[in-house]
Amino acid sequence: MHHEGGTDGPMDRKFVRAALACASTFACTVAVVSAHAQSGAEVAGQVVNPFVSMTKVPLQLNVDRRLGPQDGGNASVFNIQPLIPFALNADWDVISRTIVSVVAQRDIAPGSGSQFGLGDTLQSFFLSPPKANAHGIDWGLGAALLLPTATNDLLGSKQWALGPTGGAFMDSGPWTVGILANHVWTVAGSVTGGRISSTFVQPLASYAPSDAWSYTLQTEATYDWTARQWSVPIEASVARLTKIGGYQLTVEPGVHYWAASPQTGPKGWGLSFTTTLLFPK
Repeated sequence: MHHEGGTDGPMDRKFVRAALACASTFACTVAVVSAHAQSGAEVAGQVVNPFVSMTKVPLQLNVDRRLGPQDGGNASVFNIQPLIPFALNADWDVISRTIVSVVAQRDIAPGSGSQFGLGDTLQSFFLSPPKANAHGIDWGLGAALLLPTATNDLLGSKQWALGPTGGAFMDSGPWTVGILANHVWTVAGSVTGGRISSTFVQPLASYAPSDAWSYTLQTEATYDWTARQWSVPIEASVARLTKIGGYQLTVEPGVHYWAASPQTGPKGWGLSFTTTLLFPK
């Protein structure tokens, strides 16, 4: 696939190697831990549902091109996204969802050069019933907190932001459909670049016709109310459920196309690769 905006530099290659090494090391480490494994049919539809009472650790690498006002920049983002349910009582779980990003980017603005390090962290907590309701719907409501953990000014906002989050998912035969959303506002930190007021919406549909394979179509759309701009990647991926020893994980390559993006945001096609480590009860 052809990408405009220059060729990969040493930083990008170093980052990709480091990300893959982290994913491989983590997978091999947890693979030696004894875990009870459900059948593929039980697990396939639960991977994309954040409100199923299952610990999951997605490790995702996204590569995008044509960033910046002159479309000459590129970025690689490695997301570590542990999702851990905690039983509050017989009727409720508290689900922790963390997104930690490691970013390598270059030429996102004229003269900006290259940056590598941590981005901001999004921490969400959901209050959710441990089982689906009578209509087969899993749901959760809670709060999302954006933490200014970026190690470089060009990798984050330097602001604390807080707001509501929630979602609902339904499993019906081989299909899983649902939506996850949040909105955060600035509550503290530097506002020299403008206050954060951002809505995130993630509708998805996933089809799992067999124990091993599933196909997902989704978007992770963001609307910046301050700049009045949409960022809308349309994403398609194919996942394979497999085992290492007695441990289950999915391997999921994908592509995305930026249907809408700010002037300095990514454009055209991008690539993704996700490994999700699964800990079924």
